[in-house]
Amino acid sequence: MAWKDKQNLTVLKEFILMGITDHPELQATFFGVFLIIYAVSVVGNLGMIVLTKMDPRLQTPMYFFLRHLAFIDLGYSTAVGPKMLVNIVTKQKTIPFHWCAAQLAFFILFIISELFILSAMAYDRYVAICNPLLYTVIMSPRVCWVLVAVPYLYSAFLSLITTIKIFISSFCGYNVISHFYCDSLPLMTLLCSSTHDIELIILIFSVFNLVSSLLVVLVSYIRILLAILRMNSAEGRHKAFSTCGSHLTVVVVLYGTLFFMYVQPKSSHSFDSDKMASVFYTLIIPMLNPLIYSLRNKEVKVALHRIWKNLSKLPR
Repeated sequence: MAWKDKQNLTVLKEFILMGITDHPELQATFFGVFLIIYAVSVVGNLGMIVLTKMDPRLQTPMYFFLRHLAFIDLGYSTAVGPKMLVNIVTKQKTIPFHWCAAQLAFFILFIISELFILSAMAYDRYVAICNPLLYTVIMSPRVCWVLVAVPYLYSAFLSLITTIKIFISSFCGYNVISHFYCDSLPLMTLLCSSTHDIELIILIFSVFNLVSSLLVVLVSYIRILLAILRMNSAEGRHKAFSTCGSHLTVVVVLYGTLFFMYVQPKSSHSFDSDKMASVFYTLIIPMLNPLIYSLRNKEVKVALHRIWKNLSKLPR
């Protein structure tokens, strides 16, 4: 048997993650910054989940979707963040083979779910502004659950297909991943077997996910804008814009980052630029989302103030 054939049959037990930087003097700074970002993300998203679940005034479809958005943000930041922080402070930057597969599967599951939950939130805002009298009928609890369950099931299906296709392929024996977590593109560079099928699956579904979810958002907001322009009341226009502001901010930040990551010419593609974009959407965006919704949303601020007031009344 030829040496390369033997190499093709190499069974890897672990991978080595290169991390964000190979400059040792920056490791302590990165650890401190990313630890704070991750801690704020966990507290913010857990707080949003608890707040929207417990406060009786936030039991509407909008906050139902917001609760799932917070769960998803918590999910994919936790899939990546803790292992990245451990690797920064340890010399042995390894991840077991099956852990790597699990990390990739959970990351794909949550990131795709986020796209379609944001689409569902855009549709919810469209119904609330354009059909206010029928809002509670159209956005019934059953419909809301369907709008979150379908993205979860579809994302899980796509996550399993991608992860299984990559991890049943033949690795060449070289186990160094040029990234700070197990992502599909860096993993495919380590494969000896043909990556054509996997690349095709990722390309087709990435384009479909981005375009279809963004199309729902764009159509919803075009209809919202037309409805707002027809409003006679300045107060009504302001209220309509204010209910959409937080969601629009989150959409622009996330889609801008993902388009930069996945819809760029192959000639300009580099893992260094991918790392920076990945830091943004795996750690910074999950931290920003609860901050955006708490700072820009009056109802959330009122609910937070109400809880703080009730806590301050408790006997000490």
